[in-house]
Amino acid sequence: MFSLNKVDIIGYQTQPITLRQTPSGTSVTDLNVVVPYSFQSAKGDLVQGKSFHTVTVWGAMADVAGQYIRPGSQLYLSGRLQTDSWDDEATKEKRSKTKIVAMDLILLDPKDGQGTAPASAAPLLNYLNRAAVIGNVTRDPEMRTTTSGQNVLTIGVATNEKWKDKASGEFKERVEFHSIVIWGDLAKAVQSSVKKGQRVFACGRVQTRTWQTQEGQKRATTEIIADSVTLLGMKSAEAMSNISNEAAPIARPAEHSPASAEAVVGVSSMPEVKYESEIKPEDLPF
Repeated sequence: MFSLNKVDIIGYQTQPITLRQTPSGTSVTDLNVVVPYSFQSAKGDLVQGKSFHTVTVWGAMADVAGQYIRPGSQLYLSGRLQTDSWDDEATKEKRSKTKIVAMDLILLDPKDGQGTAPASAAPLLNYLNRAAVIGNVTRDPEMRTTTSGQNVLTIGVATNEKWKDKASGEFKERVEFHSIVIWGDLAKAVQSSVKKGQRVFACGRVQTRTWQTQEGQKRATTEIIADSVTLLGMKSAEAMSNISNEAAPIARPAEHSPASAEAVVGVSSMPEVKYESEIKPEDLPF
């Protein structure tokens, strides 16, 4: 695995589910999930709001969603960020939308229904909105300053996904480009240390901003608001003090015969990793 593209959310389904079937009979549905949030700004102010996420669910997981999920159901969803692009038929402009493709789904409501949280539970009612990516920086960071004097920069990070298509047997690859927004002192550190082409780990919350163009058309962009960025592939003086280049002796088999690679490392017991897609390209509704 050369990159990471993972997002986890806990939120509430906002509307009834419409289950669809692809031409080959695969079930698919889009969940619309709202995640309340609260965090402390750089100025120390408490910021509260809601983020909305489109989550595409496939196969047996979609069947479960259609049967059990109702408006207001609380859900845990884990998956990857995927941006779909197309040409607008009316304006011929390039359009895009970022969604979550679900890998895991857990229904969180108890059988007897949701309870009413006591006042003392306020610190325990933080909802989950967490994204993490490992990938290469696509451009050099450029610092901007807001009208209130805050430092902010945006970097692009590319991640890739590889899989083996069942129909053709060919390995395929999809590249995702993520917009990472960084604020304050962390933005200064990234600007001075990170360059195009370097590999980084970034994590934070997923946020979608909307605005209107001068022509009055609505537009949206999805970003990861990072609270942590790690520059990867760097030497660590702290770690090097615990690293040895002297190999440990390899135990020989009881027969004292030359050990094969299979006997030493247990190759035969390791499961084969198959990168196969459960979804045929012709099934995708985009």
